[in-house]
Amino acid sequence: MPHTPDPDEDGLAARPPHPPVYYAEQALLGGLLAEPQRLADVSGIGPEAFSTPAHTAVFTALRALPAPPSADTDWAAAFAALRARSGPVPAERTDHTTWLDTVLASARGQTRGLTAAHLHALISACPNSRHIAAYARIVEGEHARRRLHRAAQHLIQTAQDTSLPHPVPTVFAEADTLASMVDDIATAFPPHSGSLPRTPAPPPAPVPDGEEAAQEERLLLATCAARPADAEQMRWLSADDFTRPLHAGLWQCLTTLIRRGAPIDRVTLIWEAQQRGLLSHADNPRDLLGFLAETDVCAPHLGERILHRSALTTAQHVGRRVAAFTDDAANTPYQLVVGSRRALADLTAVRTRWHQATTTKPVNRASPRTARVAPRAGPPRTTAAPVSRITR
Repeated sequence: MPHTPDPDEDGLAARPPHPPVYYAEQALLGGLLAEPQRLADVSGIGPEAFSTPAHTAVFTALRALPAPPSADTDWAAAFAALRARSGPVPAERTDHTTWLDTVLASARGQTRGLTAAHLHALISACPNSRHIAAYARIVEGEHARRRLHRAAQHLIQTAQDTSLPHPVPTVFAEADTLASMVDDIATAFPPHSGSLPRTPAPPPAPVPDGEEAAQEERLLLATCAARPADAEQMRWLSADDFTRPLHAGLWQCLTTLIRRGAPIDRVTLIWEAQQRGLLSHADNPRDLLGFLAETDVCAPHLGERILHRSALTTAQHVGRRVAAFTDDAANTPYQLVVGSRRALADLTAVRTRWHQATTTKPVNRASPRTARVAPRAGPPRTTAAPVSRITR
């Protein structure tokens, strides 16, 4: 069987293999070139849905030009005339051949290098023009994957942008854009069985400013151990907002003791941590009692800083999870919807607590030492690592 040239081959260097959607694009375009009247069967995609400039240009031309009258085509004669671009064309074949020539000229106006051989290869690549709607559906699904990937990357970049004047609200707005895109994909691709993606979550990265974050967490714990009423004002703060597992565990111990109405100080807090199995052989109780003794800070202020950091790191982790789903070619469009919605739910929970923290202001217990833990004006620097559970 003679080799059918690839529309994008240039013979200059070896290229990586094309993904399956590339061949679905070829089949779709080839079917439409052979039977342009079937363009009415294609919905849900535009020129931007195609993965190469050549395919985009051909589809744009197909949509812009009226289809020729329906007739059987002698493809050998049509391609011979198209390649020659001169000389007589068999009269009974003039309409379709002239239309192909017009499509080629229009597509060339958008991207250079297209030849009649490209159109020939596209038509040859279509196994069955009656399957055009199925090819279009494949193209639509992969376009949704690429769009979702770009939106996830944009969420990550926004969460890492330290120049934003109001980073947390901006990140939430980007998450809304991502969620809206997920809803659009869900509308286009209805649910089916086996919808849960099996893609493993990406591991958390190290936290920049990790020692600064840990210092703030220790001071918050110390203050709330001495003044449990401060912790009661911060019901919007969760153990998941802390960057160190030990600090997260101590916060859980503290809130548990508050709910019990038990006596609370740094000694009872350390004992509760031991009873819960939170202390390892590496944890020196004397050292823990030492850092829990530093209490002269504004606890709600530190709590907001910790929640601020948590919101940004959660947004980054959500973006990375969604991007990981899109990178897994085995996930169907609806699996991307299910996985993305589950990931976004984590950010929604943080968002609810952020709203509680910033709209209900507790009594400010500021003190001179507050400036030591918050020397910068404005919001804290963003952390570049998506964190779900960071190891100590």
